[in-house]
Amino acid sequence: MAPKAQKSPKGQRKGKKKTKQQSLVAEEEEPMNMESMGHPEIYPLVLTAKTQEIFNCRIDEDMTDEQTYKLIKKEDILADLLNRAAVSDFHPVKKIVLDYPGEELLLVYDKDFKYGLNFYLIGTEEGKENFLKAPEMPEEQEDLKEHVPEDLYIYKPPVSKPWVSLGSEKEIEEESVQESKKRVTYMISRKRSQFGAPVTFRDQNASSVKDAYIECTSYADKSYTLTQVEKDIGLQVIAEVKDTSTQTRWAFPRNATTQYQPREFSEEEKNVLVESKSLAEFFSTVSTSVEIALQQNEIMNTFTDDWRSLAEEESTFGDKTDTHLKEYQSFTDLHNTMEKMITCVSWHPTIYGLIVVSVAVRLSYEERVQNSSRLLLQPSLILFWSFSDPIHPQLMLESPDDIFCFEFCPSDPNIIAGGCINGQIILWDITAHAERIENIKTGGSRSKKATLKPMFLLEPDSNKETMYVRHCAVSSIENGHRKVITDIHWLPDSFEINRMGSVFENRSGISCQLITCSADCTICFWDIRPQKPTVTSAATATTTSTTNTTPQQPPAEKKKEETIEIPFDVPSTFLHLDLSWKPLSRIKLSKGETSLDHCPTKLSLGEDPALCKIQGTSSIHVLLRDKMLSQMKLLKATEVNPYQNLEGGMANMLKPIEDFRTKFFVGTEEGEVIYTDWKMERDSETGRLMAKKPVNLYTVHDGAVHTVQRSPFFNDIILTVGGWNVAIWKEEVLTGPLLQTCCAPKRYTSGHWSLTRPGVFYIGREDGYVDIWDLLEKTHEPAQSQSICITMITYIKPWTFSSKQQFIAIADYYGTLHILEIPWTLSHPSTNEVSSVNYYFEREVKHLEYVQQRKEIREEEKKVMALEMIKKKAKTYHRSKEQMEAELKLEYESFLELEQSVLFALGLSKVSEKMSYLDLH
Repeated sequence: MAPKAQKSPKGQRKGKKKTKQQSLVAEEEEPMNMESMGHPEIYPLVLTAKTQEIFNCRIDEDMTDEQTYKLIKKEDILADLLNRAAVSDFHPVKKIVLDYPGEELLLVYDKDFKYGLNFYLIGTEEGKENFLKAPEMPEEQEDLKEHVPEDLYIYKPPVSKPWVSLGSEKEIEEESVQESKKRVTYMISRKRSQFGAPVTFRDQNASSVKDAYIECTSYADKSYTLTQVEKDIGLQVIAEVKDTSTQTRWAFPRNATTQYQPREFSEEEKNVLVESKSLAEFFSTVSTSVEIALQQNEIMNTFTDDWRSLAEEESTFGDKTDTHLKEYQSFTDLHNTMEKMITCVSWHPTIYGLIVVSVAVRLSYEERVQNSSRLLLQPSLILFWSFSDPIHPQLMLESPDDIFCFEFCPSDPNIIAGGCINGQIILWDITAHAERIENIKTGGSRSKKATLKPMFLLEPDSNKETMYVRHCAVSSIENGHRKVITDIHWLPDSFEINRMGSVFENRSGISCQLITCSADCTICFWDIRPQKPTVTSAATATTTSTTNTTPQQPPAEKKKEETIEIPFDVPSTFLHLDLSWKPLSRIKLSKGETSLDHCPTKLSLGEDPALCKIQGTSSIHVLLRDKMLSQMKLLKATEVNPYQNLEGGMANMLKPIEDFRTKFFVGTEEGEVIYTDWKMERDSETGRLMAKKPVNLYTVHDGAVHTVQRSPFFNDIILTVGGWNVAIWKEEVLTGPLLQTCCAPKRYTSGHWSLTRPGVFYIGREDGYVDIWDLLEKTHEPAQSQSICITMITYIKPWTFSSKQQFIAIADYYGTLHILEIPWTLSHPSTNEVSSVNYYFEREVKHLEYVQQRKEIREEEKKVMALEMIKKKAKTYHRSKEQMEAELKLEYESFLELEQSVLFALGLSKVSEKMSYLDLH
């Protein structure tokens, strides 16, 4: 392969400075020589056939293997340049021709393309003389050259050249590792008298002699530091780009032709083949199948895609083939200096694009105790994030300690209840900030319907400073929970309960009660209405005032002491509950015979208000949301807030609700799922109110239960997530779970049902993956798994905006909230999906009943077999001696009979012997 020609260095410029255009022309006209190959006097050229005819240097005619060069006059070259100008093939070496001192220039034919082109010009007189006066080869060497084949490789020894430094030795010296520490020198000495002394070895127990056995265990040396020599390393994430070139070996063109003729049968052969019997048999066997194939092609199109024809809906939104969650947006609190995790997530019930999260410091109990002083300086917050501003929170709700769960009030989304890590319940009222976060666009005077603007937008000036909202009430520390509150729920506005757990109708029409569970092994019911003073306490106060003869304080001073100053930024909605709020009733889940109690982590009531509002399709959810918006607007118009004037306690005359299901599911820290009742009963011995014993208890999960949630399509189907597995339960089925998955590769941390597909639910793992289960596709493993983040997923919350758009919020351990868009396949159910999933659950219930029946049958069979064994042993024990001898005799006779029959079959005994034997016996 011929080497690629390179440009010669630019010559020195003289005279005046050239313009930019002239310098570019000069650079283009500079000739190309072979200075890089050690021949600066050689300039390669390409001579076309026209130029070869003009200068009589045609290839294979004037220029051959014997005659490879020709002397051309300088005047002829200049005349050609004058006539053809830039078209001349000598135009690239015009400067060399003009500066050439001689009259004739040497043009050489480069047959092997040694210098890249078919000719080259020698531009100096010295080079021309060296070429013309080349030493002639001796005749002996010429004879040897004739006998040597052309393809034989001749070895040429390399020629030594002086080494030229390009700075590489400096780089090698910089990259080499040099000793940075001094070497340690040890000197070992011994007495001269001990040299050459005899040595004797013997066995000895090392543990029996003091200081004879010393164990040298490995430990981490904190003072040891390992220093690494710094290196400059460059990385490139794209592939290296290289300039390469190839040159095929040029050869002389040769004319070649090929002629072919088709093989054909002769007329005689054709006649023989047509009249042959084999051809007739072939046509008779093939004609029927060919006719059938032609008929089928006419009747139907064989290339139709049957799977595409089975599609249910043709005009759909999105791509049906896409099954992965798509990243839509993410939120991270950049202004928070503490490392926090997200503990709870909730979408705003009425405002699109507004999502609320609670954050907590990710520290253990011991670390919290050590850093308690530093944690007091950091506020505990609930953040309101908006799609329009992923950096700055729109609102921040302050709390006395980290919040681990919270929920919007189903009657008024401006009321929020949350549970703290210290066991207190917090209430916020953001009614004063509702106008700031709401953006409801009403129509003209003719429009009667309020429409929701499809984006949560705030003014630019209001986004600059985040509003901090203080809590308006906090529960009593002494009378509340003692440990972290793990779950909180508002009771629906359709009923309320009393201290005994009895259910009554709710005449107020608003949610006024909550239920919480905590790590202190208790479940508490709370009422936000003021408690009525009892008659006994009033009578006691009257008696005390009449019998007390001490002088009383003036009324003005007493009123001054009882007056409490309320900060201007704190609403007085729940002022009557602040620091005095006590639970209405308290339930403990006892473990039975022991004095220990179960530790609840999550619970699910019989009627979940949040699931009731989203039950069915996403369009129903939108209609309910519009209805809530209209109710809120009506309340604004009348300027009446039912939570401002709450009546004290429960009404005296309330209608009880019969046949109300008071049982609910509870998940514990030990992985147990408990089905129990919240109604209280009095102890027959002490007369105290006590919780009923759990109806059933299942130990299914091998870790703490993180999710207990009812299906939005089937109110009696419950999903529980905990440890390394998932379980699905059906209420009133006491034999066990309908579905229990096998152990996953990583621990499950959260889960949630799909809002639009009854057979789909999402499970979060500790390695940042989300398992998407589809019961209609697979029940033994997830339908698909998708990586969302690199750390543990702490919470999952889907949300439906419209029938064509759904989102899912996924929170992680590092405090990042990921908003992903749910694809079409995971958001749109099939035509009969609800009935298919219901049939699957009914089939699993029948399977459990069958398994239970088989267990009972097996137990009965075991009992019958045990009784038979006992009877057989008793019969064997009561048999007499005569019976035993008779049985042995019968066994011996049967053995002899068998022996004779075997001998007769083998031909070793005769028939007469056999008959005589039978007669004897």
